[in-house]
Amino acid sequence: MRQIAEKKFIKHNFLLNSKEAEILYYEYAKDMPIIDYHNHLSAKQIAENKPIENITKAWLSGDHYKWRGMRANGIDEEFITGSASLEKRFQKWAETVPHTLRNPLFHWTQLELKRYFDIDEILQSSSAEEIYTKANAVLATKTPAQLLEDMNVEIICTTDDPTDDLLCHKKIVEAGFYTKVYPTFRSDELFFIGQNKFLNYLKKLAAAVAFPIHNYADFLKAIDSRIDYFHENGCRLSDFGVGGEISKEDFTIDEITVIFDKNLKGETLLPVEIMKYRSSLMLYLGKKYHEKDWVQQYHLGAIRNNNCRLQEQLGSDAGCDSIGDYSIAEAMSKFFNILDSDKKLAKTITYNLNPADNEVFATMMGNFNSSGIPGKMQWGSAWWFLDQKNGMEKQLNTLSNMGLLSRFVGMLTDSRSFLSFPRHEYFRRILCNLIANDVNNGLLPYDLDFLGRMIQDICYYNAKEYFNFK
Repeated sequence: MRQIAEKKFIKHNFLLNSKEAEILYYEYAKDMPIIDYHNHLSAKQIAENKPIENITKAWLSGDHYKWRGMRANGIDEEFITGSASLEKRFQKWAETVPHTLRNPLFHWTQLELKRYFDIDEILQSSSAEEIYTKANAVLATKTPAQLLEDMNVEIICTTDDPTDDLLCHKKIVEAGFYTKVYPTFRSDELFFIGQNKFLNYLKKLAAAVAFPIHNYADFLKAIDSRIDYFHENGCRLSDFGVGGEISKEDFTIDEITVIFDKNLKGETLLPVEIMKYRSSLMLYLGKKYHEKDWVQQYHLGAIRNNNCRLQEQLGSDAGCDSIGDYSIAEAMSKFFNILDSDKKLAKTITYNLNPADNEVFATMMGNFNSSGIPGKMQWGSAWWFLDQKNGMEKQLNTLSNMGLLSRFVGMLTDSRSFLSFPRHEYFRRILCNLIANDVNNGLLPYDLDFLGRMIQDICYYNAKEYFNFK
C-alpha cells in the first residue's frame, strides 16, 4: 500500500496564501471564542463529563461523513458501524485517509490530530498504531467539557426533540462549565402526520406535558407548553429539517382540525391534507418563535434515507442522504411573506443543500429584513455536503455579492463529534485568505485593522449580538 511521504502537513500558513492573510488570521481571527450555534453533540455526554477514552469512539461513532468515505473506499461495514474492535476500525479509517485527498475529511482529520493531540504526522496505515496509542493517552485525561474549553468554545447549541426533559442541560448549568450549553427546539417529529410513528409520538408528547391530546387544539396547547419549557431552560433557537422544502398549501383551521381528527382515528390522509397540515404548523410555530424572540433555522434540500438496505440495518442518519433538486423559492417567499405581513417574522437563518440554490437563498433573505435588526434574515453557513473549502468560498462570495458579508453570523460545526471544533479554524483561515486576496488584487482598501475587525465580527461578535443567550 502506497504511503504519503510528507511528515508534517498542517503548517503555519495552511490555507493562507499571503502575508496579509496571515496577519488577518493570527492577529484577528485565531483567538476569537467560538459560538457553535448548531450541532448534534450529546448533552448527556457533557453532563456526565466522562473521558471519551478512545479515538475510534470520538471519530467513528455517529460520523456519517467518515462512514461514507470508508464505504466509498470499499471497507466492509463491520469496520464502519459493525462489531469489529475499536483498534481494527481505526486501522481501516487510517487506511482510508490517504484516499480522501481533496475531500474535506483529509483536512479535518489532520487539523484535529494537530489541535487536540499535537500530532503532525499524516494518518495512514503506517502511522495508525502510533497515532492510535498517542491519541488515546490524551483522551483518557480529557472530559467533553475540557475538550470544549481547550478549543475556546464559549457557547454550543444542541439539537433537541420537543419532548426532551432537558435534565442534562440543567445538570450542565449546575456544573458551571466554561462552555455554556443551550438546547434548540427541533420540531421535525411534529410534522410526520400520516406516518405510523406519529401517533406514538403524540403519546410521548402527551406524557411530556402531562395531559391527553384529543384534538388539534390540545396538540397546539402541548406545543405551547414545550416551547415555554424550552425557553425557561435557555433555548433561543428552533430548527427544522424535514424533507427538502417548505410547505405552501392554503388551509383553514377547520380543515386542519378535521385532518388531525382523521389521523387520530387511523384514517389514511391524502397528500394534499398532509401538506395543508404542515403549512399550518409551520406558520403556527413561526409565530410562536417570533413571540419568544427566538431565531428560527430551516435546513432545506436534502433527500434522506436513500438506501433502504442500510436504513433497515442502521436506522436514519446512517450516511445515506444526498442533495435534492426541489423547487424552493416560491414556498419560501410565501411563508416569509405571510409572517412578515403579520409582523410576526422572527430572526431567521436558512441553509440550502443544493449549491444551485445559493443565489436563490441569498436573495430571498434580503427581501424580509427589518429596521433595527442588522442582518435579521441570514443565509447560513455552507451546510453538510457544501461544508468544504470550495463550498465555503462560494457561500462567502455569493453572500458578499447579494447581501452584507459584514453582518454574517458565521460558522457552525453541525457535528456529532467533540473533536470537530477545528472546523471553525478552517472557516476562519478560508475567510481571512479570501479577504486578503481581494486586498492584494486591489478590490478592497489596504486597511487590515478595519478588515480584521470585520472578520472578528463574522467569527464571533455578530453571533454574540444576534442570539439572545442569557
